[in-house]
Amino acid sequence: MSLKSIIKKHGGRDSAGRLAVRHQGGEAKRFLREIDFKRNKIDIPGKVASLEYDPNRSAKIALIFYADGDKRYILAPDGLKVGDEILAGPAAKVKTGNALKLSQIPIGTAIHNLELRPGKGGEIVRSAGAAAFIISREGGRATVKLPSGEVRMISENCWATIGQVGQLEHKLEVIGTAGRARRKGKKPEVRGTAQNPHSHPHGGGEGRTGVGMPSPVTPWGKPDRGRITRRKRKYSDSLIIKQRE
Repeated sequence: MSLKSIIKKHGGRDSAGRLAVRHQGGEAKRFLREIDFKRNKIDIPGKVASLEYDPNRSAKIALIFYADGDKRYILAPDGLKVGDEILAGPAAKVKTGNALKLSQIPIGTAIHNLELRPGKGGEIVRSAGAAAFIISREGGRATVKLPSGEVRMISENCWATIGQVGQLEHKLEVIGTAGRARRKGKKPEVRGTAQNPHSHPHGGGEGRTGVGMPSPVTPWGKPDRGRITRRKRKYSDSLIIKQRE
């Protein structure tokens, strides 16, 4: 089975062909790499065959050849090299690239590809240079500090991968040209104050003006900048010890 497939482009359009998300389109053709976020090849050793670029994420990925003949992609942690062996399961050592339950990982260890619900697969700490740290364990839950500064409790039965995600220099990357941004699928954005009043609430007026309203708004008149987008109450709010910085 191939680990790559073509990504169908929609250019910000919905199923009816109407523009749903602005400033998208014109991107280069890309292949989707199927990444193993669950790391469910338990107690089956694998060897790193290659480290590859993935256009769909900031981190690099590693192609793993497993002893049973299976091949999978995983996120490449910092320090992982071609030829290294990795393992997932209770018998795995605390070594870069290995995957274990939080209950088996020593306190203070850097981890990534972290589950929030057991068996669902890694959902957070997956971008380039990201790492979380286990602070403590108590009552079947581990207290983890996330890259955002948030401290939260997560079930000890959740899995995580040892190490920090590679490609640490990604945050220093500069897009540089408009053409490169277009190949990434990003179309130009025009300031509201530069538009006419029929196109945007901030438009119009004589000369250069500010937003022209009590507070900045979207093209459809909804409040913008500073508006809270996170749902006020989430199922996991009770597990958060410290909010993100």
